[in-house]
Amino acid sequence: MAKLLFIGLALFGLWLYLRRSAPTQPIDEKEARAILGVDNGADADAIRAAHRRLVAAVHPDRGGSVELARRINAARDVLLKRRD
Repeated sequence: MAKLLFIGLALFGLWLYLRRSAPTQPIDEKEARAILGVDNGADADAIRAAHRRLVAAVHPDRGGSVELARRINAARDVLLKRRD
């Protein structure tokens, strides 16, 4: 039993290490617009509304993907920073 617990903890530690060291690719403005489904003239309210709609559908707490939620959040951040 102790061996099984040790193997499980070792695999969990490896998973955490690989997850943190995975490279994140930056999203450009064109890709961010495509992810959120907004056009070039979208204001901050439209960007936030699209973000809320999409992230509600793919949130990990509702069975969605962590990676998709991360990409949607990154797209929102890119477009809102552009608006500032």
